[in-house]
Amino acid sequence: MRRLTRNDSDAARKITRRAMLLGSIQGALVGVLALRMRYLQVEQADQFKLLATENAIKIRLLPPARGLIHDRKGVVIAGNEQIYRVTITREDAEDVPTVLADLARLIALSDDEIARLMAEIDKRPPTLPITLADRLSWEEFSRIAVNEPALPGLTTEVGLSRFYPRGGDFAHVLGYVGPVSDYDLSKIQDPDPLLQIPKFQIGKLGMEAKLEDLLRGKAGARRIEVNVTGREMREIERREGDPGAIVRTTLDARLQNYVKARLGEESAAAVVLDLTEGDVLAIASAPSFDPNLFVRGISNADYKTLTENDHRPLADKTVQGAYPPGSTFKLVTALAALEAGVIGPGETVYCPGYMQLGNRKFHCWKKGGHGQVDLEFSLEQSCDVFYYDVAQRVGIDKIAEMARKLGLGVKHDLPMSAVTEGVAPSKDWKKERYGKDWQIGDTLNSAIGQGYVLASPLQLAVLAGRVATGRAIVPRLVRAINDKDVPSPEAPPLEIDPAHLQLVRNGMDRVMNGKHGTASASRTVDPTVLMAGKTGTSQVRNISVAERASGVVKNDALPWERRDHALFVCYAPVEAPRVAVALIVEHGGGGSTAAAPIARDILLQALYDGFPPLTAYPEGQRSRIEEERKSLPLAAPESFSKAKSRA
Repeated sequence: MRRLTRNDSDAARKITRRAMLLGSIQGALVGVLALRMRYLQVEQADQFKLLATENAIKIRLLPPARGLIHDRKGVVIAGNEQIYRVTITREDAEDVPTVLADLARLIALSDDEIARLMAEIDKRPPTLPITLADRLSWEEFSRIAVNEPALPGLTTEVGLSRFYPRGGDFAHVLGYVGPVSDYDLSKIQDPDPLLQIPKFQIGKLGMEAKLEDLLRGKAGARRIEVNVTGREMREIERREGDPGAIVRTTLDARLQNYVKARLGEESAAAVVLDLTEGDVLAIASAPSFDPNLFVRGISNADYKTLTENDHRPLADKTVQGAYPPGSTFKLVTALAALEAGVIGPGETVYCPGYMQLGNRKFHCWKKGGHGQVDLEFSLEQSCDVFYYDVAQRVGIDKIAEMARKLGLGVKHDLPMSAVTEGVAPSKDWKKERYGKDWQIGDTLNSAIGQGYVLASPLQLAVLAGRVATGRAIVPRLVRAINDKDVPSPEAPPLEIDPAHLQLVRNGMDRVMNGKHGTASASRTVDPTVLMAGKTGTSQVRNISVAERASGVVKNDALPWERRDHALFVCYAPVEAPRVAVALIVEHGGGGSTAAAPIARDILLQALYDGFPPLTAYPEGQRSRIEEERKSLPLAAPESFSKAKSRA
């Protein structure tokens, strides 16, 4: 037998050490597995027993509170209210038709409603809770809760729903929320699981829709134990969701309420701009509607009343409405002519009451004409022939360029629905749109804000603000998000000669304060708030040669829908402009009589942050103004308290 050598002994020792090391590692692994098995089988036994018994642990999404919307002073203009509802989960219900039939004995559910609910339940995942009824009374809610053990799959819940405490004041700017529809889901590539919950509310129009991602928030979740019949036994875990953002707007609730009251039942719209930062202080379309009707489910009768009203309460005239701006557009034509050098400060044009172009006459509003007219007087008296003349010399393309520089023909980026771009027509625009060449007659019509020119009240407010300040004012609606300020857009100086701007401002001053000003009846007399403005009247019908020969029919003698639109733009104070207003009264007649008085009242209300002293008005008007104030349907002052307005 061979004796072991020294090398053999060393090798044996190495093998023994390796075996011990390997054995130690294996032992450690077995120990870890044993401890893990003990943890799962002993310490977590109850938990896994629950999970294994009839899938007894359910996870339910918790809808977050929708973010609040405030005015600039913290008053809630879109909040939430507590509601009671009942839901059903098909997976947990033994017999859905029987459960619904039993529920119908406790609350009012018609056969049609039950059929609709069955269709909704069948097309949704069996694990998804379906809302059967919401906005239950406390008595209805209590009856269901008491009988809940006998109604498998049913759950009573206390939730939140959108509420608009200011009613119709902000209906057009805020819009409203409503249940998620299949159409809504089809527009979203990767929908939030929250949107799968039937009757979950999302923004449908206005700021509610445009700021949906900010306002919706993040879902929470609750883990609950249920028995084999689906009845909830206990809540195991609850994780609240993140509420939506609190959005502070630039709007002033009290001013908005006044504007809506002052517009009354006219078919009208007004926009009020702060000229320091471009804040939209008020933006109102009349008549309005109560957005709470849509949140709660508007009836066919109520909806029919809104859609059949010829004043179009559902339309937002402030940003969606595109109107011929009438003589307010003369501000654009005047600046285009001055910048092009085709007319100087003292140059005059003779107005005989019309301009002959070929075999057609383009008339001035004053049949006998204005005689010799310079630029400032042309604005004061709104002479049409002056602008026919200078427009031919400057050309439509330069007028269109100036219009865009002053905010017309531009889509302003506000979080509102269907914001119009309007039309600042040019030669290329007509060729592209209609396939026709531009005509000189088109230029003459455009020069006085008729023809193809279209603008919204928002754009006209921007026009007034830019002329007043000489800066490229940009309107904004959101002031802060979760108390973090949103920077106001830059407003660089306009690339327009300041001397030319001043000439136009002088003309607007004379419109209000000149001896022959078209809006002098609506002037202010307080020297600290003197106004500058421009009237506008835009035709909605053609006036035939025969009618002109026999005498143009006055607006009062025409059916309402054939009367002229009345427009007015203004700013104040003249020497240091702080606020601009644009207003249109559809089919109101003349801008000086129908629009200017309302715009003046709104402008003063904004400047004084409330009713101005009667001494701001001409002495002969003060008694009438005082009586008009008393008749306005204004909200109670205490309702604008920040503390009382939170929801």
